[in-house]
Amino acid sequence: MQTDKEREDIILALDSTSSPLYMALWRGGKIYRARKAGIKQEELLFPALNKLLDKAGIKLKDVTHFFYVKGPGRFTGIRIGITLASVLSEMNGVKPSSADLFEILRKQAESSREYKKWLAANPDGVLCIIIHAFREEYFYLFCEEGSLPKWSSWEELENALSKGGRPIYVCGWDKDGGSLERKLPKGCVYAGGKLNAVKAETMFSLCRDLTGRQSREEVLRPLYLKPARFELCGK
Repeated sequence: MQTDKEREDIILALDSTSSPLYMALWRGGKIYRARKAGIKQEELLFPALNKLLDKAGIKLKDVTHFFYVKGPGRFTGIRIGITLASVLSEMNGVKPSSADLFEILRKQAESSREYKKWLAANPDGVLCIIIHAFREEYFYLFCEEGSLPKWSSWEELENALSKGGRPIYVCGWDKDGGSLERKLPKGCVYAGGKLNAVKAETMFSLCRDLTGRQSREEVLRPLYLKPARFELCGK
């Protein structure tokens, strides 16, 4: 049951970290979605945004909250989210918030019946989030205390997944959003399809949880995960 305050809120959410660009809008309990395929998110943003606002029958000035995915992913795509959060906050008084892909996919997995059932059968198991980055390179995070997100080759990641022989539950995606199931080493279980994509409902939930709790610095702090050797090679 939504509260009166929530009924008044209009939440705009954006994931521009990779293709397709994905936007969603929550208004009065209804969810509106827009997707634009392509790598030039800077050109796709406003056509998708205008389509979304038209669907909901509102103007950009009506939006009260903005949530964006702050990485990891394409540099330009992440900067789009940061810029839009800053502009909407300064010009329209919109309340901004943000989270990275690891936080989003972890929240989805840990709240799912499928993962809870697996964890009950594998109490020593660990959740691992894997996201395709570039060619045969991946972003990943083992969701356990002290573990940090990393950017590595598939060979390095495969070794990390095989190390220790413990059960591992994997969420995430391969190139172009494809399945990782056939690539995973023995001992890994791949999540069901709905857990391997960013869901609008999760972005809205995180927006409500984080609004007012994050400082401006936290909201606008990106997660790039680009190693030095990659940056040097790109110059």
